[in-house]
Amino acid sequence: MKIFEGSFGVDSSDRSEMIDITSQVQGVVSKSGIACGDAVIYCPHTTAAITINENADSDVVYDILSTLAELIPHKRAGYRHCEGNSDAHCKSSLIGCSEQVLIKGGKLNLGTWQGIFFCEFDGPRNRKVLVQVRGQ
Repeated sequence: MKIFEGSFGVDSSDRSEMIDITSQVQGVVSKSGIACGDAVIYCPHTTAAITINENADSDVVYDILSTLAELIPHKRAGYRHCEGNSDAHCKSSLIGCSEQVLIKGGKLNLGTWQGIFFCEFDGPRNRKVLVQVRGQ
């Protein structure tokens, strides 16, 4: 089995944002030369996350972000963390810091409407995404 590791930067412009990173992840997969295997997409930040969801209709992203904002408000009485970003930590933990995608024919094996998103919950910031590609 071959293992290839790559990374790329993501710049967010809003406090909460979902950025489609599918093409950047595919770029790492293509560079790896691995035709069959999997890719692990990892976010090394405690106030951001990685998820897979629909990338064809931007209303889906709006709905996800607005639902998270309603469930976990930015300013809520009772938060103890003194940096003012407790909501971002909670959202990051709920969404998760990584996703795994199968690779077939050197391409991410995503569904028709699926894309990979970097979820920013404490922006704007300059972030990093790590990708490990494994296979043959």
